[in-house]
Amino acid sequence: MASSLQKIEGDESVLLRVTHSNLKTFTADIRFSLQLTVEAVKDKLWKKCGTSVNSMHLELYDDARNKLADLSDNSKLLAFYSPLDEFRLHVVDLDPSSVTSGGWLEDTSLVEKYKISDEAYNKLEGTFRKYKEKLSSQIPSTVETKIPDTYMEDLCANIKAGSRCEVEPGAKRGVVKFVGRAEALGPGFWVGVQYDEPLGKHDGMVKGVRYFECPPSHGGMVRPEKVKVGDYPERDPFEDDEI
Repeated sequence: MASSLQKIEGDESVLLRVTHSNLKTFTADIRFSLQLTVEAVKDKLWKKCGTSVNSMHLELYDDARNKLADLSDNSKLLAFYSPLDEFRLHVVDLDPSSVTSGGWLEDTSLVEKYKISDEAYNKLEGTFRKYKEKLSSQIPSTVETKIPDTYMEDLCANIKAGSRCEVEPGAKRGVVKFVGRAEALGPGFWVGVQYDEPLGKHDGMVKGVRYFECPPSHGGMVRPEKVKVGDYPERDPFEDDEI
């Protein structure tokens, strides 16, 4: 007891582990002044756990889980009970209708969810659904922006296998190896190119279908509007070097 008194005299506060009878997952390490009354301790705990002062009973346990005292006199100072750091202060909620009862503060599945019908939701302004509808109305549909097959076919009429070409973006040069439809890649017409350099993604086989033969990483399948045919000789890697 003498050591406990020395502790109280030399240290004006104590760090206690707080638990709660209704909140099984609630634990908190809270520092209290030893000069607080039990009522003031309860008021501090009310703000932490929600149990009202009038409905709160406090129990003090040591670090070996032994019950030391019931803090039943609201007028006594906390120092009267000689608590030490790491002792446990257990809150017992005596109110059966307390906000902490029933477990709904910890288990959100017990909380009734607010629901609204589609009809009522559609009448609200400023919702995410209204925002999406407004955004969709400002973006042209895929049907409107799709390049017609006839246009792609006209472009392909000027692109022949074996022609030298340049492909955008990047002005990549190579040889046309395939012109036609490739259903595995999507509707419309496609141009297969063997690049002069390893700038491609495959060797002419795409999604299990072989459209042409070329070295690995030299093949590309692009839309015809990306391809220009003409006098596009293979670039000299040293043409930009200084003399």
